[in-house]
Amino acid sequence: MFASIKISDIPRYRRKVLREPSSTRPALYVIQKNEVRAVVKDFSPNRSLYRNIVGRFLVWRESKAYKRLAGLQGVPRFFRSIDGIALILEEIPGNNIEEVEKKEILPKEFFEELRRLVERIHKRGLAHCDMKRAPNILLGHNGKPYIVDWSASISKTECRLFPLNLLYRRFLLDDFNAITKIQLRHCPENVTPEDKSHYDHRSRSEKLIRSIRNKARALLQKIA
Repeated sequence: MFASIKISDIPRYRRKVLREPSSTRPALYVIQKNEVRAVVKDFSPNRSLYRNIVGRFLVWRESKAYKRLAGLQGVPRFFRSIDGIALILEEIPGNNIEEVEKKEILPKEFFEELRRLVERIHKRGLAHCDMKRAPNILLGHNGKPYIVDWSASISKTECRLFPLNLLYRRFLLDDFNAITKIQLRHCPENVTPEDKSHYDHRSRSEKLIRSIRNKARALLQKIA
């Protein structure tokens, strides 16, 4: 369906701007071709240095993650990458959790299903690593949870050796902690004592990774 689309074709097929590009963030568009809609994550509007170093790296990593998760309900379908600087993904009708929280309280069943989805993702050998950002979790119009934005994900194969294998185990736990964090805002009475205990015990690895990420983001903003 989208096999022939080039970067130069995006304006012609664009139907909606979900996010304008910034110095360190790609643009997000909804495109439509022959009645089929998709989301484009596009680094082409970013400045050359950021686009060709960081953008290409993130597109490569996210493409790998989507291919690993292919066919898994709860993860958008990956159509293709364009020139190594953009991704075309399935559009999920719904709203992200950040938007949902302004209007309604999510039931415990949503979080139970979200945990089952994360378990299936982990069985594929992948940790999301950025689920604490509410926009990365969607409530579909069908009432089901979806997880998007896999650029920060870490695979089990990348962490085979000690001590990275221990770090990977923590990444898996942090995915579940992210669910607990959101659930505490919606139905805290349904959070188990075990999940609450894991959430309260913040790991050094998580703090270190967040610190490195924040410093890297500041550096990239200066470069861009």
